[in-house]
Amino acid sequence: MARDPDTIQREIEQAREALASTVDELSTKANPKRLAEGAKTAARSKLDDPKVRYPLIGGGVLILLLLLRKLFR
Repeated sequence: MARDPDTIQREIEQAREALASTVDELSTKANPKRLAEGAKTAARSKLDDPKVRYPLIGGGVLILLLLLRKLFR
C-alpha cells in the first residue's frame, strides 16, 4: 500500500528535527572547553583530599632535598 506524500514529508521533517536535536546535544557534551573544565574540577577536588595532598607534599619535599644534596656534594 502506497503512503501519502504528505505523511512521508511529515515523517522526514520529524526525523530531521530529531537528528538536529541529537547533534546539538552531542556538540554540547563534547565541547572541549567543557571537558577540560570538568577534568580540572575533578583534579582539584582530588587534590583537596588530605589523603592525596600530604603524600604529594612529602614527595615534593623529598625530591627537593635529594636535588639539594646532589647539588652541594
